[in-house]
Amino acid sequence: MAIPKPRSVKGRAVLCARLAQQKQAHELLLLDLTTVESAPADFFVIASVDSEAQLKAVSDVIESTLKEMGFGAPRSEGRGTSTWVILDYFDILVHIMVKATRDFYKLERLWGDAKAYTLTEAGAAKATTVSTKRAI
Repeated sequence: MAIPKPRSVKGRAVLCARLAQQKQAHELLLLDLTTVESAPADFFVIASVDSEAQLKAVSDVIESTLKEMGFGAPRSEGRGTSTWVILDYFDILVHIMVKATRDFYKLERLWGDAKAYTLTEAGAAKATTVSTKRAI
């Protein structure tokens, strides 16, 4: 079954999260930064993975699927031996991180002004709230 081509930036962000979900990424979070002043992109997609191999699998499937759909190749950082890969589609930044790295950097706390969404089991975006409080 062919995946329909998203028509909006949010649709592409949701697609990236769904692709990560299919590769067993967890703690998926979409941050809508369109109302945040000086944000580096319209959306962040943040996903946790359990290993470097899974990190590669998630980043590869997102990159290849979006390229096949005509969205081009992203700029990327962290390829090779890393615990954090960033795929930069200009209006969407996909952050794929090993859990320990995500726990350390806490991007969702840094961008706490953004609207946040998670994915349902079926892959639909669902509004959520993100705690911006520091753990003691």
